[in-house]
Amino acid sequence: MSDKISVVIPTKNEEESIGMCIEKIQKVFNFNEHHIDGEIIIADNSADNTPEIAKSLGAKVIVPDEHGYGNAYRFGFEHASGDCIVMGDGDNTYDFTDIPKLLEPLKKGEADLVLGSRFKGEIKKGAMPWHHQYIGNPFLTWLFNKANKSNLSDTHSGFRAFTRDAYEKMRTDLKTTGMEFASEMLEVAIKNNLKIAEVPITYYPRPEGSAPNLSSFSDGWRHLKHILLRAPTLLFLIPGFVLFALGMLLVFLIWNPFNLWVPLLGIHSMIAGCLLAIVGYQIVFLGLFAKTYGVHHGLRNQDRVTEFVSKHITLTRGSTAGLAIFLAGFVYALHLLLNWIGSGYKNLPVLDQDIAGLTLLVIGLQTIFYSFFLSVIGGEE
Repeated sequence: MSDKISVVIPTKNEEESIGMCIEKIQKVFNFNEHHIDGEIIIADNSADNTPEIAKSLGAKVIVPDEHGYGNAYRFGFEHASGDCIVMGDGDNTYDFTDIPKLLEPLKKGEADLVLGSRFKGEIKKGAMPWHHQYIGNPFLTWLFNKANKSNLSDTHSGFRAFTRDAYEKMRTDLKTTGMEFASEMLEVAIKNNLKIAEVPITYYPRPEGSAPNLSSFSDGWRHLKHILLRAPTLLFLIPGFVLFALGMLLVFLIWNPFNLWVPLLGIHSMIAGCLLAIVGYQIVFLGLFAKTYGVHHGLRNQDRVTEFVSKHITLTRGSTAGLAIFLAGFVYALHLLLNWIGSGYKNLPVLDQDIAGLTLLVIGLQTIFYSFFLSVIGGEE
């Protein structure tokens, strides 16, 4: 790997700190031991003196065509000419003299993308609000790892380095405009089977008098929304299966033919179970739709669920199973109806029997139509 690197920094009113950041980067560039030929690119949307300070210190200042953290980075990456790109914030919270630590795994070929991990390193007092340090970041990192089958310690660190080849593999899939760009980059890297490494770094407080550009609620929600929308298993399949299983359990506990009656439960519990089962079944299929659509349109790689669906849940099998469930419900409901007619319209069926029959009818119809829709989005001919 060539030692020429580009350091890309997005800025918005960072006049208090941008000078310190650039001086640290230049110190790394000029240190003989590192042998680095580099450039500093400032993607700026400031209303203060940030761009003038950056230019006076030799940085290249560009103005993104749109606002937003993600837009600034994508615009900056397109103007970078290095064989390796380093990204970091302009508020001096990341120590740019740590750049060689990020480059080392790239030089050795051990990684295509390197994360500076604050949680494996040190977070200085006052550098991160307690709810970010102990709740927000750990939760979002855990959720990201669950959704992407990864094992990273700090998925929202903004101090990263990656090779030009890695960027070329990621660039067409990098589309988000805001803070969720941090999550998207890692998702795209994992999707493209890039090797990701982490190195411990120190995270520092912002300079006194400078205001943070991060909004705890709105940016946290953007990250959460982004992760969940790209994780159908977490968003749909798991909750759907839980609701469906709980609903069917209630139905069978109360439906007399199974002799599982629980004295504390009554017909109202069975109605609730029926509704839970139907809603859970719908949510499960929403998850299958989302996963199938994502694979079919190249948004995610094939996994065990989508592989099983493509091999075993064909339109013919799905619609046949749905028809069988519907007919079972129909025959059972017809049996209840004939018994009622045979009694001279006197002996109405017990409510739990009505509910069970109608539940089978609804789930059968859902299965038939869901099978057709699954085939449509999966491209089955």
